[in-house]
Amino acid sequence: MPHKIGFVVVSSSGHEDGFSARELMIHAPTVSGWRSPRFCQFPQEIVLQMVERCRIRKLQLLAHQYMISSKIEFYISESLPEYFVPYQAERFRRLGYVSLSDNEKTGCKARELKSVYVDAVGQFLKLIFHQNHANKYNIYNQVALVAINIIGDPVDFGDESNTTSREKLIDHYLGHNTEDPALEGTCTGKSDYISPLDDLAFDMYQDPEVAQIIRKLDERKREAVQKERYDYAKKLKQAIADLQKVGERLGRYEVEKRCAVEKEDYDLAKEKKQQMEQYRAKVYEQLQLHDLVDAELPLVHSGSPHRPQPMLTLPPQEERVTEKRFADLVLQEKPSAHPQDVFPHPATAERPLPATDPHLKTMPESLPYDERPLPATRKQPSAATVEPERSDTDVSEAPRGPAGEPEPLTEKIWREAGSSIEVLGETLVAGAYSRTWSYREDALLALYKQLMEMPVGTPKEDLKSALRASIFLIRRAIRDIVTPVFQASLKLLKMIITQYIPKHKLSKAETTHCVERTVPVLLTRTGDSSGRLRIMASNFIQEMALFKEVKSLQLIPSYLVQPLKANSSTHLAMSQMELLARLLKDLGTGNAGFTIDSVMKFSVSALEHRVYEVRETAVRIILDMYKQHRDFVLDYLPPEDNTTRKNVLYKTIFEGFAKIDGRPTDAEIKAQKKAATEEAEKRKKEEIKALQGQLAALKETQAEVQEKESDTLKKESDTLKTKNQDSQGRKAALPSTPEIPDDHYLDNLCIFCGERSESFTEEGLDLHYWKHCLMLTRCEHCKQVVEISSLTEHLLTECDKKDGFGKCYRCSEAVLKEDLPRHIKTKECNPAKPEKLANRCPLCHENFTPGEEAWKAHLMGPAGCTMNLRRTHVLHKAPSLLPAKGPVVTKSGTSGSKVGSKIPTPKGALNKNSSRTYMKR
Repeated sequence: MPHKIGFVVVSSSGHEDGFSARELMIHAPTVSGWRSPRFCQFPQEIVLQMVERCRIRKLQLLAHQYMISSKIEFYISESLPEYFVPYQAERFRRLGYVSLSDNEKTGCKARELKSVYVDAVGQFLKLIFHQNHANKYNIYNQVALVAINIIGDPVDFGDESNTTSREKLIDHYLGHNTEDPALEGTCTGKSDYISPLDDLAFDMYQDPEVAQIIRKLDERKREAVQKERYDYAKKLKQAIADLQKVGERLGRYEVEKRCAVEKEDYDLAKEKKQQMEQYRAKVYEQLQLHDLVDAELPLVHSGSPHRPQPMLTLPPQEERVTEKRFADLVLQEKPSAHPQDVFPHPATAERPLPATDPHLKTMPESLPYDERPLPATRKQPSAATVEPERSDTDVSEAPRGPAGEPEPLTEKIWREAGSSIEVLGETLVAGAYSRTWSYREDALLALYKQLMEMPVGTPKEDLKSALRASIFLIRRAIRDIVTPVFQASLKLLKMIITQYIPKHKLSKAETTHCVERTVPVLLTRTGDSSGRLRIMASNFIQEMALFKEVKSLQLIPSYLVQPLKANSSTHLAMSQMELLARLLKDLGTGNAGFTIDSVMKFSVSALEHRVYEVRETAVRIILDMYKQHRDFVLDYLPPEDNTTRKNVLYKTIFEGFAKIDGRPTDAEIKAQKKAATEEAEKRKKEEIKALQGQLAALKETQAEVQEKESDTLKKESDTLKTKNQDSQGRKAALPSTPEIPDDHYLDNLCIFCGERSESFTEEGLDLHYWKHCLMLTRCEHCKQVVEISSLTEHLLTECDKKDGFGKCYRCSEAVLKEDLPRHIKTKECNPAKPEKLANRCPLCHENFTPGEEAWKAHLMGPAGCTMNLRRTHVLHKAPSLLPAKGPVVTKSGTSGSKVGSKIPTPKGALNKNSSRTYMKR
């Protein structure tokens, strides 16, 4: 039956600090897994050695949520190739590859579990990771693997070909039917059955200790089924289901505890730990109550919740065990029927190991899960005894060490810290140099208390000596990777600057010494790989710069405007830029250390940096400087032309300048022009449409006028005929009178000004009305053609902008409302007379004789309105005469002299159109 196969990591092409490939050997909810180096070259590879030669049935990969390889290839081999072991030339055989999702659908917040079914025999497995999927979180182009699980069957040499057939033959003779549904899901039902307890998801969500208990109970359940103890098997099955929920809950508590420790919320971490212990003890008590466990299982009894956890230590020379020796050690053990036997059970770790085999002491799997060393302990054992793992995880989880005295000082430390030892004492300096971080922290806290209690009357030389010795230890502590030690150093430094120096009235030279000796080291820590330490260092530098004792020295700004080095880390460059931006807002460019020249030179050079965030911050700083010093900032930038604007950064800067000045940017100008063009086109189309409608209405009106006038003249002609006939009957016969022509006499005639012209066709009249008729004008506000005599009425009642006009009570004309108060107040307008006494011209604002004919005389006469611009066109021609041989139609409609008179303007045409609006362009 396939089961979980243990393995060890033989080699890897590289890893990021704190994320060694050795992490893949541990399956638990809190593991971090392997990560490739930052900005590494692809492909990356990892070689695994299984504890025994086996036939691999299934591979499971748990990918990282955003450090995702686009493709992973698998290779298998019976033994290591020649570049690992001499005299063996066998190469790896390629099995295939799998592609991983880019995880965009989940927003890079879920991890993909990939299962691959294979059928290959070997003992060495090689994984090759190709280029990563790009996303906004993976800024270093890394790939990672959280966990890998191998499931297969042990295979001896020469047995891989007949294993399946032999199992079938045995089942045939024993009478077992592999297709029996009653046996489905059991180990005897199918030869390729894989237990859910061997699945990777089980270990990644279960508490390790509970997972061991579940596996033991599962073995008992299978034994009970074989012995036909079905009630007991049912009881075990229910217990396993309940324990799986318990294990998931404990695993969640463990993750929450780790998160609390990372946030330095130790009260919450302690609460979670106690919660886990109480919950675990309660569950184990229930298991014992139901006789489901015995003394073999590693239970925490309610009476003694804490198990003995022996600390296993090694001499320095025994700690240096290479990865190969560790792999050989595990592989030399006899393979067992269950893969978990490779990693000793926590209960076995409580028994003392024989001292004769020093290598066994270094095996991390021999310890309980909580006591296993971090990956760096196996990779660099010599360094692990000095400092804990450098990662974002709070290293204060490490044990504080046994109570006692720190290690004695070595000769090297005496030479290095001799002056500090003379001033502060050997005990305190020994604590500051101790390998145990708790001693280092206690030494700094003791020094803090010692300086605070130093009396005021102490000689100046002693005070200065103590200060300089303290700064020496602070510099060393600032470089410490353990968070509590780093915090203690900052606390001590702040006390010295803000309390110790003012209290003892030391000179500014001592403050200068503190700043000059510590700020460069603190700036280095702003580039630390730990995000929490970076933030703490940056915030403290900003706080220190605002100390009144430090602010007057103007020292810190000079460090922040130093040009960025090309090989400096990304975090360091970003932190320096952010610090500069924040302090500029706090200090300005007055007398606080920052100058326009230094800030602008630094910012312009930062525009060329390789990191986008640095360039973006530089742009923000330049814009902030422009708000305060507009003329000076432009001197440090290239001229604003098309060539410069091709650079996106400079284009952003110049557009930012435009916004600050209140000027429209290029994009806004283009948008405005486009909107104006679209609006003009729209307005033109509307005017054309309205003009077409007005022309149609005008034609209809003209046709009606002509028809009415024709009917009137015809009636007058009939009346004259009747009278003439009666007169002939009474008197002597007179010559017959010719009939007056009544057809088309209004053709080619303007009904407003009375002008007749052969050019006055349908289109010619439209042009005449629009441009030349002296009786009409165009409204400047709505572009409609109206009679001049009714212009005031149009502006007040009909114009599109009529809401913007008001009527003056003195002159009775339409005036813009915004000008009306001033117009009335000045009283400069010519008062209007009553409508019955005089007409009022809206062009020249003069009063003249009332009546319709007076309008013609005023607007068309030679001495008429001087403001009628259409009078400049000589369009008024002599009136057309009727034939001289017959009677002429006069205004009274009677027969008169042979001298013809003008046909009067039809009054009905003007009165009929109440709006007096005729055309609109």
